[in-house]
Amino acid sequence: MKQFGKILKFELKNYMSNKVFVGVTLFLVIAIAVVMFFPRVMGAFEGDDVGGDGADDVRSSVMLVYSPDTETGEAVKTAFLAAFPGHDVRLCESEEALRGSVEAGESECGFAFESLVSYTYYVGNLSMYDTNTAVADSVLTDMYRTVAMVGGGISAEQAAEIMSVTVSHSTQSLGKDQMQNFFYTYIMIFALYMVILLYGQMVATNVATEKSSRAMEVLITSADPVSMMFGKVIASCLAGLIQLVAVFGSALLCFNLNSSYWGEDGIMASIFDMPVDLFLYMLVFFILGFFIYAFMFGAVGSTASKLEDINTSVMPITLLFVIAFVVVMMSMSTGDVDSILMKVCSYIPFTSPMAMFTRIAMSTVSPVEIAISVGVLGVSVIFVGVFAAKIYRVGVLLYGTKPRLGDILKAIRKA
Repeated sequence: MKQFGKILKFELKNYMSNKVFVGVTLFLVIAIAVVMFFPRVMGAFEGDDVGGDGADDVRSSVMLVYSPDTETGEAVKTAFLAAFPGHDVRLCESEEALRGSVEAGESECGFAFESLVSYTYYVGNLSMYDTNTAVADSVLTDMYRTVAMVGGGISAEQAAEIMSVTVSHSTQSLGKDQMQNFFYTYIMIFALYMVILLYGQMVATNVATEKSSRAMEVLITSADPVSMMFGKVIASCLAGLIQLVAVFGSALLCFNLNSSYWGEDGIMASIFDMPVDLFLYMLVFFILGFFIYAFMFGAVGSTASKLEDINTSVMPITLLFVIAFVVVMMSMSTGDVDSILMKVCSYIPFTSPMAMFTRIAMSTVSPVEIAISVGVLGVSVIFVGVFAAKIYRVGVLLYGTKPRLGDILKAIRKA
């Protein structure tokens, strides 16, 4: 235990004194703060612009309407004033004048009608988020139906009552609301993906570096390999958690300071409104998932004879993790998180950290299923950790040609 404590302290100190680690953490914290404070800063600039003449804002909000039939034009103008509350809807004397005004930037857009159900929409630069035609189509459809009903003998009041009827409904979710939980589930999966690949690679690189310097030959004879392996992996896990706490903690703090400026942003609200029980599940699967992959990365790193061999050595582990990530992401995108594939992946130690957490967050999973998944994952972490330590013990003493799995297993049996 004393050896483990010394190794853990030494490895953690190396992470905390690493300039790249500290620099990346500070950069992420600052970037998050900039994003969280962005609405407040923009609001301050908009407040400063209020004292201006406002000519650009007025010009950009003008919406023109032209119709050969004056009565139709007036009716459309009245309807558009209600449908487009942020626009100054005006009648135009001709289609040419309407087009010229839009081209000159004097108005935002214009509608030139051939009839109540046919028009040409003029706009300068068509934005990919422009919904004016969709709103106009809905308004004009209602107007046409009202005119048709009045022409069929129904009074204008009755037609208006028929067209203004609204359908009300209520939704009672008896399980999980997938849309509400989607965003922080996605963030957790993506964070686990990045941390495992980043810190797992660092564990493998550190082990290979120590091996290439021959320092490990001295340490392995005086320290328990299990203590060394667990000390390195737990230190990297703690470093990753510290970095994540710094990043997401600053995000939570900055969001609370600027929550009023984000208004009714549903995405931000759902991200920072994670239930406590789900957060605890996230922590459990995050730590166990990190451990099982970090142990494998460390074991593979000990078998690399040169630092240049690390990338090819860890490729099978990386591919295994990427496959698990892709399966979970595809299931989340389709909303089918309870598919047979996801249920199977929930009990495989190499995929369960992401698969089971996703199912817990976005579906209804029984406590028995969760307990089995966590139990299998926990036992697998211990088994893989001890086995990785054995590989580590013999791997650091193997030089020259990259050893095959059979050679490593023979060396373990002899040891």
